[in-house]
Amino acid sequence: MFAAHVGPDPAIGGPLGFVMELARGRSSALFALLAGFTLVLITGRPHPHTGRAGRQAVARVLIRSVVLIALGFALTALDTDVDVILAFYGLVFLVVLPLYRLRARTLAVTAAEAALLMPQVLFLVRKSIESGSWGDTVIAADPLTRVSGTDGLIELLFTGEYPVLTWAPFMIAGMAVARLDLTQSRVRARLGLTGGALAALGYGGSWLALHLIPHARGAIAAATDGDSGASAWWSDTVGYIIDATPTEWLLVAAPHSQTTFSILGNTGVALAVVAGCVTVTRRMPRLTRLATPVTAVGMIALTVYVLHILAIRGIGMEEETGPALIALACFIVGAMVLAVAWTRRFRRGPLERLLSTTTRLASRLK
Repeated sequence: MFAAHVGPDPAIGGPLGFVMELARGRSSALFALLAGFTLVLITGRPHPHTGRAGRQAVARVLIRSVVLIALGFALTALDTDVDVILAFYGLVFLVVLPLYRLRARTLAVTAAEAALLMPQVLFLVRKSIESGSWGDTVIAADPLTRVSGTDGLIELLFTGEYPVLTWAPFMIAGMAVARLDLTQSRVRARLGLTGGALAALGYGGSWLALHLIPHARGAIAAATDGDSGASAWWSDTVGYIIDATPTEWLLVAAPHSQTTFSILGNTGVALAVVAGCVTVTRRMPRLTRLATPVTAVGMIALTVYVLHILAIRGIGMEEETGPALIALACFIVGAMVLAVAWTRRFRRGPLERLLSTTTRLASRLK
């Protein structure tokens, strides 16, 4: 996240540029996948809650979603260069909540179906918005637009950087992972292999399509402000659409391209990272202890996320007021020092505690 928001521009090239490029899109996909894991933790793992406990768990998710949407819009109002994910994240929670009782296999199949279908639906909806006026009509009538100063539901569902249609598959995949017994080495190995296969299918499939389908790269290059389209199978350097979105765009796997190839590739990376990290914590306790500062950041992730947006707003890092590599190091070290100091005294971060306190209202349900 820090690399994507304040790190050096990947356009510098070389090893550093490559490492910075790896964070683009893939970090937010991992974030969304872990959100699905969180949803299952709230609603019951390994078995979903039922009865009163189930109703209270659903209410906790609903409250959490509302808080995240409000917090996301508040951070968006700061007008930084960061595309704040929290409002989208909160709405995706609501969309996938009805699936919380499904088994791992069913969730995995649902995630795959959504990854195959939703990008095409989103593409058609966006084309319809580009060519018609119905989007403006909905935006004008949407009370969320007036409250948030954004395009409201249209932005959350279709036109934003994290549209719900194409980010729900990540969260559903995370729900499927949460249903697995990750204490078993064979399960972790299968998860890692699945991740590698999906990454190869997503990025490799995009590379093949762009090279085998005539004029595909040319059409993409002509419609964007990026490069020739040669790196569109994995890289953010493909740029942004400055012309009507060509159908060939569905062949790319670039970060935030909202395509099937992109979802498959990013999900694969996220699964491999989860499998790798869980394996390390199971087999290398000494290394795990050395990684305590990183673990501490994870314990107060929401607080760190909000603070880093406020820091960017306060010191103007989005305007490149300092060397990017130094800024990145300061953000990383600062976050770890803050997290370690806080978690030595408190179990939760301040915003995590506030969120937990708010969701306790669900305990009143009978």
